[in-house]
Amino acid sequence: MVLWLVFSWLFEFKLPKFIAANALMLAFAAVLLATLGSLTYSEVLGYAPCKLCWIQRIFMYPQVLILGLALFGKHKGSRALVDTSLVLSAIGAVVALYHYLMQLGIIPEGSCAAIGYSVSCAERFVLQFGYITIPLMAFSAFLLVTFALLLKRKE
Repeated sequence: MVLWLVFSWLFEFKLPKFIAANALMLAFAAVLLATLGSLTYSEVLGYAPCKLCWIQRIFMYPQVLILGLALFGKHKGSRALVDTSLVLSAIGAVVALYHYLMQLGIIPEGSCAAIGYSVSCAERFVLQFGYITIPLMAFSAFLLVTFALLLKRKE
């Protein structure tokens, strides 16, 4: 995705214009899929979320409603709704990146390790291709929403 953005900025600005024109739909689809994926992992597959997963959910789940209102509601394209979602995504991306680095062992496991009945934040339920974990998926979704909404704001 980053390479596409770089090449499109260098060659005719096509991808950023497309993303900016469809930013709300793209962001809404990303948060909806992330929310459904999160619920599938916990409710269908039985993976218990850790404390950092819950924090990421706090920043992801409300965006379905916020971006849904910005896309389909009475205040279509509202700058306030876009800005609210942008802040939630940026903070969620920081939490998800921290969680991912903790799972890789780059950051030592902090105070969230197995508090009460929660799972350890360093436990990996999913590891695809040697690097893709649930926090990386969340980070990717937060980053996609953040960049799409930043391009929308420049429009």
